[in-house]
Amino acid sequence: MTTPAVSSTSTISAGTARQAPASFQELSDLSVMIGGQGGDGTLTVSDLLGRYFRRRGLYVYSSRNVLSRIRGGHADASVRASKLPVAAEKATVNLLLAFDHEAIDIGRAELDADGLILYDSSSFQSDAPDAIGFPFATLVGGQVGQPIYKNTAAYGAISIILGLDPILTSAVIEDRFQRRGAEALEKNLKALEIGRRLALDRPELVGRWSVADGDAHDRILITGNHAVALGFVVGGGRFFAGYPITPATEVMEYLMRYLPALHGVARQAEDELAAINMIIGASYAGARVMTSTSGPGLSLMTEGIGHAGAAEIPIVVADCQRVGPSTGEPTRHEQSDLSHLANLGHGEFPRLILAPGTIEDCFQLTGQALNLAEKWRLPVILLLDQALCQNAVTAAPFDLSAARIDRGDRLTAEDLQKMTRYGYYQYSAQGFSPYAPPGTPGGIAQVTGNEHDEMGHVSVNPVNRAKMMEKRMGKMVEVVPELPSPSLYAMEGARTGIIGYGSTWGPIREAQEILRHQDLPTTFYQARTLFPVPTPSLGPFLDSVDVAFIVEHNYTGQFARLVREHLPEHHRKLRSIVKYDGMSFRAPEIARRVQES
Repeated sequence: MTTPAVSSTSTISAGTARQAPASFQELSDLSVMIGGQGGDGTLTVSDLLGRYFRRRGLYVYSSRNVLSRIRGGHADASVRASKLPVAAEKATVNLLLAFDHEAIDIGRAELDADGLILYDSSSFQSDAPDAIGFPFATLVGGQVGQPIYKNTAAYGAISIILGLDPILTSAVIEDRFQRRGAEALEKNLKALEIGRRLALDRPELVGRWSVADGDAHDRILITGNHAVALGFVVGGGRFFAGYPITPATEVMEYLMRYLPALHGVARQAEDELAAINMIIGASYAGARVMTSTSGPGLSLMTEGIGHAGAAEIPIVVADCQRVGPSTGEPTRHEQSDLSHLANLGHGEFPRLILAPGTIEDCFQLTGQALNLAEKWRLPVILLLDQALCQNAVTAAPFDLSAARIDRGDRLTAEDLQKMTRYGYYQYSAQGFSPYAPPGTPGGIAQVTGNEHDEMGHVSVNPVNRAKMMEKRMGKMVEVVPELPSPSLYAMEGARTGIIGYGSTWGPIREAQEILRHQDLPTTFYQARTLFPVPTPSLGPFLDSVDVAFIVEHNYTGQFARLVREHLPEHHRKLRSIVKYDGMSFRAPEIARRVQES
């Protein structure tokens, strides 16, 4: 294998490039971790590498681990690139870039056996045998004028160590910084060359690795938050109200930028109380609506969601889970809102909980949530999590033509003329009432969160109360055939089951491969509906295995508890694999827990 071609326009001389080894290790699945203090530019390096790997046709998975502050405190990011599809962090790190000593202390445990630590020696020294220091901040501070460009210089050094194409490496810088103006672009290109030359002066680093090309050139790199926002737009969503909260804010930011061009409205409310009530009002007026939030905001929205359930007003709430309770750890990962949502609010009312597990699910299930909410006239929760919301994943472009909009039993003025009376809460065998948007001639209605009769008049009549409760709660039974079905990944002869939801999809799929190579075939049930508990499909799945491990990110095994409650006959088969340290599962963790049980 030869070293990457060097263009005549590159500032790297051909003579210097020939110092590279004649052969080097090709990486087809690699991980680079970047760590330092908040403000050191760790996410910038991750973004630059992600852009490069995308151009080489590789599948990319990038993740972040930052504190809830503007500057300071440890922050790290990782980017994984592979010839095969990936949706989880790699178990080990090939290259660790450290801007402070804490990054080495934290990342060293994940370093691969032949991994390398590259660090900025401007402010500290490391005596680790696998660590190489370059004074990035000092050099760019003197030659470029600002030490902040040390991250671009580090990207340049990494490009030499990984044997990246110099022309494409520069093109990534141009693509990333040209919109910031000529001066910013010039300084970044200069910093890039400083980093390149530092690495080129160390022959043992030049082309230490090479990176394989991939065939994912027609794919997109997107986060779950952006996929949800796009699913909302394509699904006919036209009114969004929310309040900034990590890790859900990107949904609102995306829609505020793009929804107005489609004659939609996206509003930042003064708080979550206002946001939930704004979408309730817009929904009653006839719009397809959504809000996004996380744990603390969800607590504030709980009363409003209950009102929508009692008043039979369709809403969609995207809950991007993070560590709780209270403000918890705003930037860390968890799946601990399920119990709250399954028992949401005081009293009893119908609600659906859908759980996307992949980027494609985020897009598709958002549209499906809108359809279910509007047809059945109830709240639908999209249960997401921090890793799924904010980590970027390579995915196939979404099939927009497959989007289907079902607005339920909506009445026109002609329909109303044929009716003897119109009641917003008209009792029906299907469980949902025909709906006429306000302003439809003949469609005058009264709507309330109090208990009411078919016409919306407040009522405490016991017979009416029982009838209305049965009408509302009956939806939870009648809707079941229309709920998202699970995705099943079965291996031949498998008697060991794994159940998961949300972002556990990626680590579980890789854990299956680890276990397969150890002669332990498994079958994976990816739950895409969590509530009502999908007993029609989950029961037969549990019948087919001897033991089933439910993998989730919380302390008490919240989904496992729901399954035990609704399928008590399978209690002895169930095992919980839980993680609650704020970090995502790695595939070997899951595989080891399955083997040990």
